[in-house]
Amino acid sequence: MPTYPDISCETFRHPLDRQAEQALRSLPGFDLVATQFIKFFYERPQMVYHMGNSIQVGARQYSSVYQIFRECVRDLDISPEPVLFVSQTPVVNAYALGQEEPNIVLNTGLLDLLTPTEIRTVIAHELGHLKCGHTILIQMATWVISTANYIGARTLGLGNLVSSGLIFAFYEWKRKAELSADRAALMVMDDLKPVMQTMMKLAGGSIQYGHECSLDEFIRQAERFQELDQDSLNQVYKFLLYNNFPQNLFLTHPFAVERITYLQQWANSAEYGQIRQGNYPRSPAQNAVNVQTESSPSAATEDLRRQIEELQREIERIKKRGEE
Repeated sequence: MPTYPDISCETFRHPLDRQAEQALRSLPGFDLVATQFIKFFYERPQMVYHMGNSIQVGARQYSSVYQIFRECVRDLDISPEPVLFVSQTPVVNAYALGQEEPNIVLNTGLLDLLTPTEIRTVIAHELGHLKCGHTILIQMATWVISTANYIGARTLGLGNLVSSGLIFAFYEWKRKAELSADRAALMVMDDLKPVMQTMMKLAGGSIQYGHECSLDEFIRQAERFQELDQDSLNQVYKFLLYNNFPQNLFLTHPFAVERITYLQQWANSAEYGQIRQGNYPRSPAQNAVNVQTESSPSAATEDLRRQIEELQREIERIKKRGEE
């Protein structure tokens, strides 16, 4: 497996991730949300919970998983080493949390479904989130969405600033952030096939019938999915599936077949070829990000911000019509 000494997260940060984050930070209400989040929410409770109710992975606990984990930490040059937990949860999932005390949680459902190679892919993906500093914004988004409607202005002073537009922007950024983490997984694996295989399993893998699944067929499914965009109505359906405003349901990840398409494009790019040769931006080991607003967003960021604000206005118009 390749290693990337002193690698900067900008090496693999997807442009859509960068643009969506800048647009999010520039929205009215973001500064207030960030301030209130830091004031009222801490990462420590999550660490205490997993320390008390999960298994901390180490040399004598899940030793083979720990070996994979340490190799991935080395490959992406992450310091300090995050804490790794295994949680007794049947849902096939993994996630990264924390900024001051970064940690990764693997569910037992994921360990039971995936091979060691595929587990390496997932761990590298989650480490990619930490390397890019995604976790603070992910935790902020989770906190805002779960508490804003419940306690609102009476307790935290968020009021109307936690609007549908801001929540939309959080989710839009979260989905784009996954594309950067996918790139981190590809860099560590240095092979597109196991990364795509992992995504296929996460989409609909089965322990009993997994041998009947074909990655080639799943790739063809991804190609057919892209062809749906030729019909503008299908594009509307995609948007509504990602953002179900009436029921306040939003997808946190891009569709698996779209992630495969993005990765294939990057794997075949000259940019990735240069990275494989060791030509990439370098910086000291990093896994944190501050929560200050970006002061000079790019033209693409401004365009995305305008789209979000226009969407917010349209949401308000729909709400008003419903109240009449």
